[in-house]
Amino acid sequence: MNTSIWIQQAVFRYSRAFSVVHNGLALVGLVALAISLVYGGRLANEAMDARAKANGQIRYAGSPLTDSSPELENQQHRALAGSLSRRYRVAADAAENLIGAAFEASRQVGLDPLLILAVMAVESRFNPIAESEFGAKGLMQVIPKHHQDKIEEAGGAHAVLDPMSNILIGARILKQYIRQTGSVETGLQVYNGALADTSNQYALKVIAEQERMRQAMRANRPLARAPAPAV
Repeated sequence: MNTSIWIQQAVFRYSRAFSVVHNGLALVGLVALAISLVYGGRLANEAMDARAKANGQIRYAGSPLTDSSPELENQQHRALAGSLSRRYRVAADAAENLIGAAFEASRQVGLDPLLILAVMAVESRFNPIAESEFGAKGLMQVIPKHHQDKIEEAGGAHAVLDPMSNILIGARILKQYIRQTGSVETGLQVYNGALADTSNQYALKVIAEQERMRQAMRANRPLARAPAPAV
């Protein structure tokens, strides 16, 4: 009888000890999971930011689109804003804001900012409240019924006519089409709903506008200093 009681007590003590250890391990596991979520998420975000910045650094023939000097970059942006202001009859300060928004979207999405601006120029001539007969809206002429997922991500139906949101939504749509088709030209044709046009007229128009903008920025680059004459 005494032996039986002792065994029961031993089992009871062992069960309590096991429960404490088990709960302790569970707590440690939860803490570890929380830490991994916090720091893992932070590291993932940092990695995403790094990728976005890397994608946003558009280069041509080994040279960055804008000079590393913030002062010169501002000069080039102002030169581009002046060019767009004259060509499309928009206020220079509004043009500068749109240029800044396009460069920000390019960093987030990984597209040439001048390609984004060129699409805006061709689609809406930089009119933020433009609306087509087919329901395309805003600067990038986004058709809400075709892109509800991206519009919801941007904050809902009102985002379509918010200029900054519209630019980002349009850039994401274009990037998706370029990835799906494997080329900028075909992606542009899909964006315009003109894939059946084998002459790629829309894409060529956008690319020509993109090159015009690039030249406007390059015109503000400092000339290379001539070497000093030999003495």
